[in-house]
Parts: sequence; C-alpha cells; structure tokens
Amino acid sequence: VGDRCYEKGMYEAAKLLYSNVSNFACLASTLVHLGEYQAAVDNSHKASSTRTWKEVCFACVDGQEFRLAQLCGLHIVIHADELEELMCYYQDRGYFEELISMLEAALGLERAHMGMFTELAILYSKFKPQKTLEHLELFWSRVNIPKVLRAAEQAHLWAELVFLYDKYEEYDNAVLTMMSHPTEAWKEGQFKDIITKVANVELCYRALQFYLDYKPLLINDLLLVLSPRLDHTRTVSFFSKDAMQHAAESRDAELTQKLLQWFLEEGKRECFAASLFTCYDLLRPDMVLELAWRHNLVDLAMPYFIQVMREYLSKVDRLDALESLHKQEEHVTEPAPLMFDFDGHE
Repeated sequence: VGDRCYEKGMYEAAKLLYSNVSNFACLASTLVHLGEYQAAVDNSHKASSTRTWKEVCFACVDGQEFRLAQLCGLHIVIHADELEELMCYYQDRGYFEELISMLEAALGLERAHMGMFTELAILYSKFKPQKTLEHLELFWSRVNIPKVLRAAEQAHLWAELVFLYDKYEEYDNAVLTMMSHPTEAWKEGQFKDIITKVANVELCYRALQFYLDYKPLLINDLLLVLSPRLDHTRTVSFFSKDAMQHAAESRDAELTQKLLQWFLEEGKRECFAASLFTCYDLLRPDMVLELAWRHNLVDLAMPYFIQVMREYLSKVDRLDALESLHKQEEHVTEPAPLMFDFDGHE
C-alpha cells in the first residue's frame, strides 16, 4: 500500500506507512519529495544503502541543501565506481565549490582511495590553481600521476607539471618544461638536481645554452654538477662557439683580437680558423697574417686571405671604373660661346 501511495504522489500517506514498517530506504525517498531533507538523511543512515544515499544526495543538491548533500556524498565517494556519477551531477549544475568542499572533507576518511585524491587535484587545477601544488606535495603518491599531468598541462601549471614529472621519473620532460617556461617553473636547486638524471645527454648541452641565455652568472654551478656527464672537448668547443658569437655581436675589434690570441695559446686551431669568418669584418688582415705566420697556420688562414684579396680587388676595380667615368666626363666638349660684333649683332 505504501508503494502505491508513493507512486500516486500521496507522500504523506506513504510516509506513515513506511514509518510503520521501518522501511527506511523508501521512507528516505518519500521524505525527499516532502522537502524534509534532514529526516531523509537520518533515514538514509538507517537504510545504509548506496542507492539511497545517492538519491537523497542528488535531491539535496537540487534543493541547494549542500551541507546535507555533503553528508550523503561522504558515503558515496568512498566507492570508486560511484565517484564519477556523483562528480558529474555536481559539475553539470555548476556546483564546483561545493564539490571541492566535499572531496576535501572526504580525504580524511579511512576508505579514501586514489580516485578521490586524483579528482580533487584535477578540480584544483581548473578552479583553484593556487592550491594545486600544495595538494600534490602532500598527496603525490596517492594520485594517478599521468591523469593529473594531463590536467596540469591543459591548465598551464608549469611548476606543478615539473613536480609531477620529477615524481614520475620523467626527468627529460621536467627539464624541458623548466627551460620552456623558466619564469614559472625554473628553480635553481631543483633544476640542478633533475638535470643530472636525464636520459638524453643532449639536454645537458641545451641546459648550458639555457644558462648562457637566462642565468649566465650561475653557469659555473651548472658545470660542476654536469661535468661527469659532459664530453669535455665538445663542451670547450661549445663555449668557444659562444665566445666567437659574442665577440662578433660586440663589434669590439680589440676583444676579437684577444680571442684569436687565446685560441692560439690554447692550441685551438679550428676555433682560430672559424673565428676568421665569424668575426671577419672586425679583423685586420695584417694582424691575422702575423698571427698565422707566428704559429705556422698560414695554410689554415689561406681561405681568409683569399676572401680579403677578392674584396680588395673588387674595391680597386670599382675605383678604377669610377676614375674612368670621371675622366670621360671631363673630356666632354663644352658648347661654344656665342660671339657678337661691336654693333651688338651676332
């Protein structure tokens, strides 16, 4: 009879009948329709049924009784297979703050599981990004890292992304992220710790360039931690190339000459030859010839001298052409002046 009354919308009658037979699940459903949410929650406790908790929880959400909805929700979120439906119900109605509050309250439950920690991290990344890193630092071992990584990347949370890559032992991606987004993601101690663990050694050389561009005063500290993994010959060549580029951009002829002399003193013949073209327009040919002759490198410098000679001859040819043109202009016959007799007639 109680069921028939419920189906026909006779909720007061159904309430009396269900109460009389202690059918707490049906009574909770009936109380929801009567707007008696607190009583519905109390009877849900007695019914101890996930289906009842969900029904009452959703009704409380619709009635904007969020405190009571949270009480119900705490009995639902502990079931991993029920979590997604509950979250969708809140999110579809725009109740993100209330959903976050419920999950925060649920983290201390004895039956808290990975899904809860993971979904709260994703919600933070979307709606409360300032709380994401703190949450991850506390519970990184209890979240689904690949899932949270995708959320952090979509939200452009670069520091959080680096933290997760580090914990997930994806050190190459962590270093790349820090170099791509240094303002938000780079931290000196963290970078030096992670760069020593990368699988791709090429990242070590990219890190050197990154420091030269953004943190030149800290380059020595980076070299100290990277020295066991670097090829010293390649590293020296790397810095020689950078020195050549710097000298060329400085437009300082004296600095360029000193760099050439240093290359020769250190026996870096290839760097000397490369500098002749990198810093070509800053060098005096007589100085280059003297250095090449003193160090028996005339053959190595010969392409440079050929280029210099070609330019000089081109300039001489242009000067000869200009001089010939000037002489031709001087020999052009000037028009004869008009002559008049003493009467003023032509």
